[in-house]
Amino acid sequence: MNTSQKVRRVLIGLVCSTTILAGTVGCSSGGNDTNGDVTLQYWLWDDTQLPAYQTCADNFTAANPTIKVNITQTAWGQYWTNLSTQVAAASAPDVWVDQVSYYPQFVQDKQIEDLQPYIDKDPSSVDLTQYVSGLTDLWVVDGARYGLPKDWDTIGLIINKQAATDAGLTDADFENMTWNPNDGGTFEKTIAKLTVDKSGHHGDDPAFDKNNVAVYGFLTEWADGSQGQNLWGNLAVMNGFTYADKNPFGTTFNYDSPALEATISWMVGLADKGYAPQFDVQSSLSRLDVLKAGTGAMTSVGSFNQMLYKDDPSAYIFAPLPIGPQGRKSAINGLSDAMYAGGKHKDQAFEWIKYLASPACQDVVGDTGVIFPAIPEAADRSVAAREAVGLDASVFLSYTKDPNGTFLLPISYHGTEVSQIVQDAIQSAALHTTDPATALKQANDKVNALFK
Repeated sequence: MNTSQKVRRVLIGLVCSTTILAGTVGCSSGGNDTNGDVTLQYWLWDDTQLPAYQTCADNFTAANPTIKVNITQTAWGQYWTNLSTQVAAASAPDVWVDQVSYYPQFVQDKQIEDLQPYIDKDPSSVDLTQYVSGLTDLWVVDGARYGLPKDWDTIGLIINKQAATDAGLTDADFENMTWNPNDGGTFEKTIAKLTVDKSGHHGDDPAFDKNNVAVYGFLTEWADGSQGQNLWGNLAVMNGFTYADKNPFGTTFNYDSPALEATISWMVGLADKGYAPQFDVQSSLSRLDVLKAGTGAMTSVGSFNQMLYKDDPSAYIFAPLPIGPQGRKSAINGLSDAMYAGGKHKDQAFEWIKYLASPACQDVVGDTGVIFPAIPEAADRSVAAREAVGLDASVFLSYTKDPNGTFLLPISYHGTEVSQIVQDAIQSAALHTTDPATALKQANDKVNALFK
């Protein structure tokens, strides 16, 4: 099977059932220049993608001289807070990058625009069949369409190759690691081998001093919202966890599941054994910076971050997630661009959204290699761009070979509140202020109360 065929299969079966209608409120944050031209405000969070989308904006304006695009990039941690504030103040950007766990609340609050009427005016202007299978359905609610597909991603592992060599490990040792929450499987054994104390003892050596660690075998992601996209969600789903009674638009959640509690307890245990840094030590540090510095040996990584290692690709090993009790699974995510329902320049905003979802822009983005665009041919360009600098993207495509190798992140209303509640609970367990079972039970009660 060629790469394009692999990409086309990534999201097969991800069909979105839907439940509500949207309307319009508020006023636009866009503006008119003195010569009558329209300036659209566009928000995104990823600084690595900013150059590609600036190129798209420049090309779009060249083709549409009366429409300018002003891009604002804000880091993920502040992005949603800032957006919520601007929406509440009726001054949101004309278009913003949207994510599946956040968009239902915008729909419920009638803050984003249904794009289907714009498509219906000229159906030939948007080819809904050109995208990776399943992506178009993620943004449909009761026949209303709140986005056109932008990209997709999966999760893998990255290992500092020097740390692996020092531990006597080869690339092949990371290909088929197993994991379970009881003893950690060969995944934990590998993490132990990668861990080194300040006297040079590895974590599997009885002389290892967990209180004086020089290189941590694993860098855990604790700031992972209610999804655990970058780590715990993958492990928990492999352990039998399901987020809710249904997905999308679940109303009864299972964050008190023993399968999730066991997963979080295992993660906490890694730090207690000295194999991973304690949360209060690591929380202010970038996992990727620690990995590059050589004081961390392995961590999880999204396909959207692989190109961060293009300057020295031979220094790293990319590997799939370990195989859990219910197989190897990766979260898969897709983004779109949303139109503010209170915008003053909706026709122009739709032209920009349509351009973002077209080969003209997605090929530009694909050529950077930063992400996998939603159009398969553009995603192929991303794979080729990574190969050109010595990065093998096959790990991130590997999950598509198994029809059960990916799972959809939870889509529900109250996404912002759910994210904060669950993240706070999991971080309290990481800080040892509350045991995992109690923290998750309390969080689950709070989450379910939102839907009553």
